[in-house]
Amino acid sequence: MTPEEFRLLGHRVVDWVARYMERVDEFPVRSPVEPGAIAAMLPDEAPETPEGWDEILADLDHVIMPGVTHWQSPSFFAYFPCNASGASILGELVSAGLGVQGMLWSTSPACTELETVTLDWLARLIGLSESFRSSTPNAGGVIQGTASEAALVAMIAARGRAASHDSLTAYTSDQAHSSILKAANIMGLAPGALRMIPTDAQMRMDPVALKRAIDEDVAAGMKPFFVSATLGTTSTGAFDPLEAIGPIATGAGCWLHVDAAWAGSAFVCPEFRGPMAGVDHADSYNFNPHKWLLTSFDCSALWTRDRAALVGALSVTPEYLRNPASEAGAVIDYRNWQIPLGRRFRAIKLWFVLRSFGAEGLRAHIRKHVELAEWFEAQVVADDRFELAAPRSLALVCFRLADDPGGERTKALLERVNAHGELFCSHTTIPDRETGKSRYAIRFAVGAVGTERSHVERAWGGFLKQLDG
Repeated sequence: MTPEEFRLLGHRVVDWVARYMERVDEFPVRSPVEPGAIAAMLPDEAPETPEGWDEILADLDHVIMPGVTHWQSPSFFAYFPCNASGASILGELVSAGLGVQGMLWSTSPACTELETVTLDWLARLIGLSESFRSSTPNAGGVIQGTASEAALVAMIAARGRAASHDSLTAYTSDQAHSSILKAANIMGLAPGALRMIPTDAQMRMDPVALKRAIDEDVAAGMKPFFVSATLGTTSTGAFDPLEAIGPIATGAGCWLHVDAAWAGSAFVCPEFRGPMAGVDHADSYNFNPHKWLLTSFDCSALWTRDRAALVGALSVTPEYLRNPASEAGAVIDYRNWQIPLGRRFRAIKLWFVLRSFGAEGLRAHIRKHVELAEWFEAQVVADDRFELAAPRSLALVCFRLADDPGGERTKALLERVNAHGELFCSHTTIPDRETGKSRYAIRFAVGAVGTERSHVERAWGGFLKQLDG
């Protein structure tokens, strides 16, 4: 393909993406296809001879689009958002065009240095102290693919810092993301070595229970080494009390990791930073700009106050990667801050977003979604056929039908709503403190780039229509 051919074809592809962004609200939000439907439309073998781009691009509409669940739809309220603003998409295009493999500073200095500076910018925007930024010796930030990778990297660093690798125990709440358990499994911790600490009535980790578990393990000859606290749990958006957890973790010699994957974006707004109190006890802190900060997947920001432990646990240096800049210790080589060797130029899309929206634009984006969730919450509270299943957390509302202890009616309502195609919500189960049983609840998470008041009103109307029908 010549540069001119690429330019012409690129215009067509960019136009296709732009048209999709304009009309994304016209599609059923969740793909209606049955399992195997997309595979059935594809040939059994790759083509022997080249195919024309007219045919290839036509199949985007005919084959791919029927099987797409539209995460960018303004009526996507499931899971947590996965933003893809225009600025971020353009950043992805530039990154792909440059084709940088930024494993070492020397393989592309701009890739490394832009990432370092951009993570420092972002740390300031969300209120992280200087102790997490690259200006502080032994601290700094790095872009991981996901919060799951960040948790694994932090746990590996914690193990490397532990004085002993025998009888290790780790701690997180029973509402924490499953990635913490997965990290423990990948690391080969003994079965049950990750202690699931119970939560209080607000679904927050119980500091008293954490202290008790650590003390019991120490008395039994175990080695506590890692605590993961969550700011904004997946089920209900609960915030673990860092001010209480921090001294317990650090007092026991544990690495404290803070997972703020979803809620961390909201901390660009000073009024939402209350749950960050105590964060300076943490050894690592992570959130996903790709969830709610207008940056397309994947982009997960991880900061550490102990980069030496991180690098020490993850560094392997064969001869073919040695170079003068690295040997002199004058640069950051991000390959030593992550699991894989290779890495994409992800900082460009985050840099584009921060510059094109500015802090004011990012704050307006978050505040609008919180206000929309407040409106939806008010409708739930005002209708005695519904009830809140948990307190609203930022832009997440968990609710269910009243007088539905088994959850069957709530589940059926959600299935009818999702099948209709006008919107898409997901569900969770929430422990009932009175009965000890988990109860079904609908999760309504506002966060898509294009979501406006009209979409939230239409969503509420969709629930009412399916309930009355």
